[in-house]
Amino acid sequence: MVTAVSESFYVYILASKRNGTLYIGVTNDLVRRIFEHKQDAVPGFTKRYGVHLLVYFEQFDDPATAIQREKAMKFWKRQGKIDKIEGNNPTWRDLYEDIARP
Repeated sequence: MVTAVSESFYVYILASKRNGTLYIGVTNDLVRRIFEHKQDAVPGFTKRYGVHLLVYFEQFDDPATAIQREKAMKFWKRQGKIDKIEGNNPTWRDLYEDIARP
């Protein structure tokens, strides 16, 4: 009998600075994806606007739920996104340092 390996999926919010430009994304490899944003590895919004600080993320067990959450969060008003960030990370600290440690 083969046991399935559980994979996690993440919805995350990046910011350019406190109360700056925000970006919401979804991934199955949070460390890799945030590293790519920080290195400007892919042309696009985050590279253009310098959005590199991981200020919030949520973890999910399946991709459909994560994608549904991402889509819902993108429709939130800006203040709702700020409230979510500050409710969990009031100083807007870059959480990448916490997740990237070996």
